[in-house]
Amino acid sequence: MGSLNRDTIIASFMLIFWSIFLWASFDIRIVEYGTMEADVWPRGILVVLYVLTAIYLVQSLRAGPDAAPDEPFTVGGWLRKYRNPIWCFALYLLFLLTLDFFGMLFGGILLVFMLLNILGNHSPKDIAIHAAVAIISIGGMWSVFTFGLNVILPPSAFFEYF
Repeated sequence: MGSLNRDTIIASFMLIFWSIFLWASFDIRIVEYGTMEADVWPRGILVVLYVLTAIYLVQSLRAGPDAAPDEPFTVGGWLRKYRNPIWCFALYLLFLLTLDFFGMLFGGILLVFMLLNILGNHSPKDIAIHAAVAIISIGGMWSVFTFGLNVILPPSAFFEYF
């Protein structure tokens, strides 16, 4: 294991997981009422994941072994290093906890807006761009699922209080 880096190990495990998922996709029940079989999308996505993971594996093998860490492990150093993923998970948890109140549309817009503001720049122009990206992306996704696919997404209870 000394000559392998962490990315090589992670890519190898990911390839194993995709193999398990692909094997499980053969148990998907065939439904005759659609134009496309039910296993097409899962297998298509798995093929894309295989290709991307194979690229990841090749790049990690070319990179060589990990360098020894310069600093000893500290909780503060770990929190600084993983600050952005921690923010993402915390905000997503908050989104899930408030989904019944804000609904998918408004909660999703708030989630994307907050993530962009925390992870990105904070100038007035950037905040306006973050708002536009949040409204357009989540509004578009919500419209596709609600009107195009007839999926019932969680509604907002926010306006019932006013």
